Amino acid sequence: MILNLVALFGAVVSLNAAPAEQQVVNAIKAPALSIVHLWAPWCSNCQAELKSGGWTKMVKDNPEVKFYFVSIWNSGDDGRATLAKYDLAQQPNVTVLADPGSRGTEHIKQFAGLPVSWIPTTWLFKGGDLRYALNYGEIRFPVLQQLVSDSNSQW
Repeated sequence: MILNLVALFGAVVSLNAAPAEQQVVNAIKAPALSIVHLWAPWCSNCQAELKSGGWTKMVKDNPEVKFYFVSIWNSGDDGRATLAKYDLAQQPNVTVLADPGSRGTEHIKQFAGLPVSWIPTTWLFKGGDLRYALNYGEIRFPVLQQLVSDSNSQW
């Protein structure tokens, strides 16, 4: 019964997903570690993360990890120009995407079947499984690096 509900839920997400969301849903099924970062260029917390250099270091120090920077609540603008300022948009292990939704009362409240109530939000997936969800606020990059290491360890 639970497997049928999971399969049905996955089908519903797939049918209703915007192209960026569908791309992420497909990508996180890969056996390698994937990090999905929901952000927006106008968000002061997101700007602080970028200015600290933490994301640039994370991406460069973890070439085997696939990073998905998904701009949300930004009217379809992917924020590529902002990411390029921090040497992120052009990295081979980074995919830059945008949800078409806008900011305001009608903004998306879920992405890839998971709730979204704040940005930045960062999720770690491996083999289709959610390993860690950091759903509220700025990343502490040493903590994120530890979560990457933990996700790649053999349990």
